[in-house]
Amino acid sequence: MKLTRKMVLSRAKASELHSVRKLNCWGSRLTDISICQEMPSLEVITLSVNSISSLEPVSRCRQLSELYLRKNRIPSLAELVHLKGLPRLRVLWLAENPCCGTCPHLYRMTVLRTLPQLQKLDNQAVTEEEVSRALMEGEEVTAPSRENLGSSPPELSYTPSAVDAATETTQDPLSLGEGEASNQGQRGLKPTSRDRVPPFLQREAASSRVSRNNILTAILMLLQELDIEGLEAVHQTVVSRLQTLHKQELQEDME
Repeated sequence: MKLTRKMVLSRAKASELHSVRKLNCWGSRLTDISICQEMPSLEVITLSVNSISSLEPVSRCRQLSELYLRKNRIPSLAELVHLKGLPRLRVLWLAENPCCGTCPHLYRMTVLRTLPQLQKLDNQAVTEEEVSRALMEGEEVTAPSRENLGSSPPELSYTPSAVDAATETTQDPLSLGEGEASNQGQRGLKPTSRDRVPPFLQREAASSRVSRNNILTAILMLLQELDIEGLEAVHQTVVSRLQTLHKQELQEDME
């Protein structure tokens, strides 16, 4: 079979994704993390302060040892079923999600009953005594029902701060610098006024923004894995794309 240039590039991209070991998308407004399915070698994933509602894409990351999911939209502890097949998972930060409920003790016992191999939960060390108690005091979780897959998780009301980022990423090997952490906490996560915008335009704009952010996050993450040759290829593609867009703008202005 003859390989085309497109096929070669596609295989190269797949190879690069398979080799990624650390992913940091803190405060990126993500709702879809399906790209994790293409990165089975991930060992550390930082996805805190986003809008993630399903953990199913993470279930294929068999090498995963640390998972940071604070302040997302995980609706139910049933999502933990997707993490039961990750034998190396030792650190989980799940606090400030709807699934945590109103009883901290029951929440912690249920998580440890489901994932007894954890060594740290929500930045607090797990003891052998807790794991033993979890077998008696925690609830058994089952896979999320299909009826709930299409329902929208509850909205969370919060404004992440630089302190939030610094606190969590200090524990994370993918820690951000102080300046970058400050930017993460301040960049456009506050709810904006919608009084003058029609609802259908709000939804359309939000969908477009989320899609754009997801694509941009994936591209920026991949750039970190490229060597000089790969970056040069990306640069040429970007220049060509910009030239095409500029021409289109000129033609539209002339019309």
